[in-house]
Amino acid sequence: MKLTWYGHSAFRIEVAGATILIDPFLSGNPSWGKSWEAAAEGVTHVLLTHGHDDHIGDAAAILKKTGAMLVANFEICMFLVGQGVSDKVINPGNIGGTVDCGGFTTTFVTALHSSSAGGPGGTNTYLGNPGGLVLHFADERTLYHMGDTDIFSDMALINELHEPAIGLVPVGDRFTMGGAVAALACRRFFKFETVVPCHFATFPIIDQTAESFVDGLEGSGVEVMLPKVGVAIDI
Repeated sequence: MKLTWYGHSAFRIEVAGATILIDPFLSGNPSWGKSWEAAAEGVTHVLLTHGHDDHIGDAAAILKKTGAMLVANFEICMFLVGQGVSDKVINPGNIGGTVDCGGFTTTFVTALHSSSAGGPGGTNTYLGNPGGLVLHFADERTLYHMGDTDIFSDMALINELHEPAIGLVPVGDRFTMGGAVAALACRRFFKFETVVPCHFATFPIIDQTAESFVDGLEGSGVEVMLPKVGVAIDI
């Protein structure tokens, strides 16, 4: 599995038969600072955890350009159809459900957050429940993108049901759990082999480093891979 972080919660995952973008906040992402085209080259699937602008990002443009499959909750799918995305490419689900993505499956799991799209005059459009995404592959380890979330005790059930080996974990505080709490979640509820921190250093009001997360997992036996923006790593 090849994984590339573009800052914030945006990841590209490359496995045999699929190239996946999760939460493709790219063109407006100060950590990335570039357009979305290079990150979206050859993409086959776009997965979205929730409806905030810093997660939906460039999804509509990418989907219209590439014809990739959209995997998201029903409200987000229909919101993007309203923006010109073809209804032939959507693959909607909701919390507790699993959808076949052709070559892998995606299960929607709980996240403690909110989900809406900003509009004119401070208005917001409700976009369903926020979630995490568990990806099961035939020939790769199971990966769990937590989305934006706080710690919650039912993470233990997610581990029991899915046994994810790879965790993409938000650590930036203020809008998600901070690094120390995220490390506690990984220690208490999961048996991850590898974790990759995210949702930090993008904006000044969230934590600028993942140091507290790294420190919190010291001695745990979990491999912490600190990603560099735009640099692919093998997991």
